[in-house]
Amino acid sequence: MRALALATSVLTASAILIRHRIVVVTITGDSMRPTYRPGDRVLVRRSDPRDLKRGQVVVLGRPFASGDWIIKRVAALPGDMVTAGNVVPPGKLVVLGDNPAASIDSRQFGYCPADRLLGVVIRRALLGCCECLAP
Repeated sequence: MRALALATSVLTASAILIRHRIVVVTITGDSMRPTYRPGDRVLVRRSDPRDLKRGQVVVLGRPFASGDWIIKRVAALPGDMVTAGNVVPPGKLVVLGDNPAASIDSRQFGYCPADRLLGVVIRRALLGCCECLAP
């Protein structure tokens, strides 16, 4: 009985930890086509900007605005050399959409503050059985 109580406590603690570390985000817009399409849902692991790697897809707060989230691919990290010998400053990122024709990204707004990072996309979220049955 005691082992069952301990196992239940561990599962509950794990569920709480996962809930605070993993977020489900629904894609809107075409900036990440063909990788992600509007309506796709992705699992996002809350992450520290210092752990980012080039090529990862991330969810960030829109630079210079509040309340909106964007999904982009990390193109350059602090210290990386970018065009004309410029270096990405500390605490900044260069982020780009996979579909340049439909993406507002670092090509338009410049460096993105790394502290706007929500997290890194882990993978697409699978639909639950209840969602499949919804009209």
